[in-house]
Amino acid sequence: MPLRRFSAAPLLAAAAFAVVVAGAWPALAADLVIGLGTDVTAIDPHYHNVTPNNNVAAHLFGYLVQRTEKLQLEPGLATQWKTIDPLTWEFKLRKGVKFHDGSDFSAADVVASIERVPLVQNSPSPFTAFTKQIREIVVVDPLTIRFRTATPYPLMPSDMTQVAIISRAFAKATTDDFNSGKAAVGTGPYKLVRYAKGDRIELARNDAYWGGKTPWTKVTLRLLPQDAPRVAALLSGDVQVIENVPTTDVAQLKRDKRLATYRTVADRLIFLHMDSERDVSPFVTDRTGKPLTKNPLKDPRVRKAMSKAINRPAIVEKVMEGEAVPSGQLVADFLFGATKNLKVEPYDPEGAKKLLAEAGYPEGFGLTIHAPNNRYVNDAKIAQAVAQMLTRVGIDTKVVAMPSSTFFTQATDLKFSLMLLGWSTGTGEASVSLKALLMTYNRDKGYGTANRGRYSNGKVDGLTEDALATVDDAKREALLQRATEIGINDTGIIPLHFQVNLWATRDGITYAPRTDENTLAWKFKPK
Repeated sequence: MPLRRFSAAPLLAAAAFAVVVAGAWPALAADLVIGLGTDVTAIDPHYHNVTPNNNVAAHLFGYLVQRTEKLQLEPGLATQWKTIDPLTWEFKLRKGVKFHDGSDFSAADVVASIERVPLVQNSPSPFTAFTKQIREIVVVDPLTIRFRTATPYPLMPSDMTQVAIISRAFAKATTDDFNSGKAAVGTGPYKLVRYAKGDRIELARNDAYWGGKTPWTKVTLRLLPQDAPRVAALLSGDVQVIENVPTTDVAQLKRDKRLATYRTVADRLIFLHMDSERDVSPFVTDRTGKPLTKNPLKDPRVRKAMSKAINRPAIVEKVMEGEAVPSGQLVADFLFGATKNLKVEPYDPEGAKKLLAEAGYPEGFGLTIHAPNNRYVNDAKIAQAVAQMLTRVGIDTKVVAMPSSTFFTQATDLKFSLMLLGWSTGTGEASVSLKALLMTYNRDKGYGTANRGRYSNGKVDGLTEDALATVDDAKREALLQRATEIGINDTGIIPLHFQVNLWATRDGITYAPRTDENTLAWKFKPK
């Protein structure tokens, strides 16, 4: 295999310019208060692979590789990377990087971070999907590290955007140690001052940050999962920025001359996962409420009927106020691995009834959909809309919505039959979605880490594994597309729509909207 080298020179030049510009900011330095739209369950960057936690982790910790707002790779704690042979990736690490406690960053910290990932206790959604492919780690020198894999693996740089690098001094620290601040020692642009669970996260600028001083000396991330208080805080000036602008308030905020809004289509898919494995499912009943002894969700005809029963354009228009894009697949059409062979499932209630009858449920059955009520944009409202649509075709559906901290724990413990969920690719292409959502659950291989319906299809598994070992981009994309087509046509999940990411700012503050929906304090620019 020819060497594939990443040239960092243009990006490093841009970074150097940013540092020079940043030198003028301290004179204008101020505090920034941001209203976050979802709860943060831990400061431990390896505990829960969920965007709110990862967003906060990015303020405190570094990553070997970073992503731009459009999900393009750029240097982070690694300045360049290349393949040494078909099974070996080499990363050159950045010189002179310091942790918050003044200790030097080196390859030993990378080793400690990757080895810690599978050891984190009680993780609701582990990061093992990004580390399982590594069979051996070789430290060439303090600033050179190599990862060896069992098969050719083209996505190593992309995966390294997802694994936060901690100090080796805290390799055995518990999640509580990170939450208390004891172990929250990173190389990021901010230091942790205080994590008040359910309330706020207070950060102080890291003046020794390798990327240069950020414009904000102090940042407070206020946890405001309820829409009305979050908007009120922006209007009153209690916060200068909010994320997850409620769709019902977009028009009003756009008219306010004190404010600016920023939007972009997200890489976050909102979808339904169904219990398609167990013979008996806990929240499936007959129409009288009596538990069924046979799980209808195992039948692909029933799952397809449910998909046909859902009017996605109506959800986008009525529930999302137009701030979403109906979906028929795993990733948005501008991302790697999207396929033109999948369209949005047409709304077809009569077709749904026909399929239910063919599957042996002409009178339908009873079902409960579980959903978070403070995690995704309009999540509980979407669940209500889906329930009404399913009920119209004979699947008498109830809704139970709950805080995300409770929801994800129970969903991971397989307590539900039908779940409303969201998934962000993180890596900007389809492989991570396939690997996490549709591949057969396999803890040892890191597959199906977010497959809470335990869907399983050998063809999806085989094609995805082939893609993960295919270096040629065109061939890999074709494999990803075929795997996606099989999984979606088998209704392994029911895609609903892609969110639109929305931010609002005041006081002349600007922001480059991000596809990955991260709200990064140091990317906000003062007037």
